[in-house]
Amino acid sequence: MPSPNSCASTTDQPSDTVLAHQPLAVALAGMVALAVAMGIGRFAFTPLLPMMLHDGVLTLAQGSWLATANYVGYLVGALGCMALPWVAPRARQVWHAARLARVGLAATVLLTLGMALPVASAWPALRFAAGVASALVFLNVSVWCMLRLVALGKPALGGLIFCGPGLGIVLSGLSASAMVAWGWPAAAGWSVFGVLSVALCVAIWPVLQGHAVPPSAAKAAQGGGPALPGQGPLARTGLTLAYGLAGLGYIVTATFLPVIARAALPVGSAWPDLFWPLFGAGVAMGAALTTRTPAAWDRRWLLLAAYALQAMAIVFTLVWPGTVGFALGSLLLGLPFTAITFYALQEARRVWPAAGDSFPGLLTAAYGVGQIVGPPMVAWMLQHSATQSQGFVYGLAVAAAALALGAGLYAAMVWRWPLSAR
Repeated sequence: MPSPNSCASTTDQPSDTVLAHQPLAVALAGMVALAVAMGIGRFAFTPLLPMMLHDGVLTLAQGSWLATANYVGYLVGALGCMALPWVAPRARQVWHAARLARVGLAATVLLTLGMALPVASAWPALRFAAGVASALVFLNVSVWCMLRLVALGKPALGGLIFCGPGLGIVLSGLSASAMVAWGWPAAAGWSVFGVLSVALCVAIWPVLQGHAVPPSAAKAAQGGGPALPGQGPLARTGLTLAYGLAGLGYIVTATFLPVIARAALPVGSAWPDLFWPLFGAGVAMGAALTTRTPAAWDRRWLLLAAYALQAMAIVFTLVWPGTVGFALGSLLLGLPFTAITFYALQEARRVWPAAGDSFPGLLTAAYGVGQIVGPPMVAWMLQHSATQSQGFVYGLAVAAAALALGAGLYAAMVWRWPLSAR
């Protein structure tokens, strides 16, 4: 991602729309775009999975593979975004971030509606394509909005963008809970979410237009200079590995939380349908808090704390598998969820300022690899465990260990390359 420190001023005209020059409109548009692409396009599957299981249209193992197909698509989309500036640098001027984001949003709408069709053989392809679309939207909206806000002199509003996934999760989770209460089938849920996505996309379409900054200014922002401590290949590798571990660390709970809770709590309890929206509320709250983080704070310490908090959340669900434990685990898992992404993107700019969009794409690809490992790992553990609950315990333990390892990598980077050495 280009370094924002040298971006053009608000007198430049990167976009033809008035709304694109209003910082709050830019931040809210980014928030809504991520709510559609991530909160609905990707994560609506989590609250709808129990409904699909109840309808008998798939098994838990098949649901795991559908989740994996989505994560593979996310990885492919991230790799494509990473490679585009290098493979086709001129095409990037035409297919700039806002245009690619709108393509991804349109695809998300169509693919979400497609899941309502009673054609189970097409679902893996639809979930794979939805993963590609969500990566396209996530990376390009993040890049466009964050650079645009810097150009408008309001970089702190960038944290609001990452409230989007949490708000989308709350919306999809509460909606799915209501649909369960009304006895609706999962196909109706996919249809409702598709129509809702259309309405949200229409609202933000006028904002996501044009270049975030003039191409000449973006190129100047990538200017070179001597490497500083913590900007070499080892630091980049450490950040990539640590961010990939975050993908594995959260995905087990994020995919199977409603199923785990429904199996652990008494039949008829209303709580299993509320844990996922609680996770989403935590995501939105945590993202909002990032707007208050002082710019001088070392992002690696913040990332370490966020990983530790997510690991603690998983431990709560393991040692306290009841209503209170699941509620605390859901909230604490969500609080640092998109804060991790926000801080990692900021650290990526510091570690490799000349990489343009490619390094954030690489980080997102590593995150995608971590996500891909999670669901089939749990499916294997379920198959080779005496009980379903035992398989989930093993999966959650591995996830917590991955987060602890990621936190250790950040601690090592802070020790090896302290910011004071700059």
